[in-house]
Amino acid sequence: MADKKGDKPRHLGRGLQSLLSPIIAAAGDVPPTSAGPTMESNFPPDNELRDSLRHLSVDAITANPYQARTVWNDDELAELTESIKANGIIQPVVVRPSGLGYQLIAGERRLRAAKLAALTEIPALVRQATDEQLHEWALVENIHRVDLNPIERAKAYREYLSCFSLTQAEAAERLGEGRSVVANYLRLLDLPLEIKQMLVNNQLTMGHARAILALPTDELRRKLANRAMAGRLSVREVERLVRKYLAGTGQARPTVRAKPPHIVDLENKLASELSTKVCIETRKNGQRGRIIIEFYSLDEFDGIAERLGLPSAEQL
Repeated sequence: MADKKGDKPRHLGRGLQSLLSPIIAAAGDVPPTSAGPTMESNFPPDNELRDSLRHLSVDAITANPYQARTVWNDDELAELTESIKANGIIQPVVVRPSGLGYQLIAGERRLRAAKLAALTEIPALVRQATDEQLHEWALVENIHRVDLNPIERAKAYREYLSCFSLTQAEAAERLGEGRSVVANYLRLLDLPLEIKQMLVNNQLTMGHARAILALPTDELRRKLANRAMAGRLSVREVERLVRKYLAGTGQARPTVRAKPPHIVDLENKLASELSTKVCIETRKNGQRGRIIIEFYSLDEFDGIAERLGLPSAEQL
């Protein structure tokens, strides 16, 4: 699985596709033979993949111990079950030999639905895989699914980084994704448990959570999350409330005095250059002070850091 040191990391999302394509078995199909018709495909011939298609007993297949998904939508599973009853299984699952049976690599939702549909057999691609490959393929397959909830995906990223000793940048390159995508999901794991559950239950979106993360304390995050959920606030409304709070706390001063025009002008120029609010505070007749550069999301921080030639948020 692992590349030799110095080799360019692979994009595993594309590699996983080779496990699933080009074969798409129609309901009732058997492995194609030279006498039978073959399906047209844009993929090159793959005799090994074709010959690995079998019909296996559903009872002979055990679950993947590295499955990242923990929440299954009963309504969607019921819909898939009815579709399988009517049309059969369109796409085979992927398994590896294990003891006297097989172990699932990808396709647990189809396997569950097949059992609910009372099928005794299921089309499957049998592939050879080490434990390490099984783990990695399971994580990659789930990371690239669009129906994972944000917390499941965040945990899958964390496990991927931990198991294979990767940095966020290395994981992003191997998965063919942006580093900020990985970083933003991982930050969700810093949220209080109550807010994580709201994400799992689809009561809040990823956009809501990213805005809420800008607040400084968990108590404030809980209050705004509950307000957003109860009031069905949009992401933009939550972002506005966060900016209002942060601006209000940033403006609190023991004394208020007008800034010299040249300081205000410099603040405006820096704000324009960095695309964010900048505050310059001076003391001791302007001989000392500090520059405060604000950011309201991890993406904004990365943009500011890039303009200043600084490390990304990954190294915070």
